[in-house]
Amino acid sequence: MNIYLQIFSTFSKIGAFTIGGGYAMLPLIQREVVTNKKWLSEEDFLDVLAISQSTPGVFVINISVFIGLRIKGIKGSIVAALGSSLPSFVIILLIAMFFNSFKDNEVVEKIFKGIRPAVVALIAVPLIEMSKNMNLNRYTVFIPFITVILIVFFQISPIYILIAGAIFGIFYPYLFKK
Repeated sequence: MNIYLQIFSTFSKIGAFTIGGGYAMLPLIQREVVTNKKWLSEEDFLDVLAISQSTPGVFVINISVFIGLRIKGIKGSIVAALGSSLPSFVIILLIAMFFNSFKDNEVVEKIFKGIRPAVVALIAVPLIEMSKNMNLNRYTVFIPFITVILIVFFQISPIYILIAGAIFGIFYPYLFKK
């Protein structure tokens, strides 16, 4: 099978069958790209994930672009982005066309309420799996918890936390030489 067709079909399958946005897609993307297709190693996937999270734009488009770029260059990135976005676009378009006919349907409302906990699990599982591969130590394991506390309880903007983390990361080797 043509590599571009493989890239498109892989990302369109992920885009079509994932509810809950980019982070809910992570386990599917990781399984397809790292485990099944072996297009990237686990370490490369983590690098692509970090870059995708730090670039502006829609997360799933970013990660598909960077994975496509790693696999087959610029053409691969375009095909991967189309594959991940086209199914969602078509589904949203169809929902928008028929929304008025089922927006007050009790069954549809219950289905979406039932999906919510599954989406939370879909987001939590890859975070736990990736944390195992990130070489966390007893000091760095607290960073996510401190970040949540600063954002939720102290109302500090995530932008300031990212800037502070970047500055600390740059100067860490100079401050704590071993």
